[in-house]
Amino acid sequence: MKRQNFATGTPWEPIVGYSRAVRIGNHVFVSGTTATAAGGAIVGKGDAYAQARQAIANIERALAGVGAVLGDVVRTRMFVTDIAQWEAIGRAHGEAFRDIRPATSMVEVGRLIDPDLLVEIEADAIVADARVGPG
Repeated sequence: MKRQNFATGTPWEPIVGYSRAVRIGNHVFVSGTTATAAGGAIVGKGDAYAQARQAIANIERALAGVGAVLGDVVRTRMFVTDIAQWEAIGRAHGEAFRDIRPATSMVEVGRLIDPDLLVEIEADAIVADARVGPG
């Protein structure tokens, strides 16, 4: 099966040696994704809901880069720095995945790579139809 890597062009991808998303066949794996804008600035500092929405938007762009959509997502994992913010983060997740209803987990972690980041989300997807990724 053909492997397709998708990179966003951020400076840390080559340093760490990872892709934002990898597609092999009809399986797509999206790396832990945070609330960063294209240039790397954090979106929604201090606002867990806004950060979750931005992370999901970034996941959606990564999925599109390999020919997938949010509707193909079968599992998400949410890493949060304050589990007391579960409802705000969950609301953002619910808005994006209300009708998709992937399996999911939300786990509190001590800290993410930047102290201003409140949430990081991973996603796994299975492209169920004949869509193929770009390239």
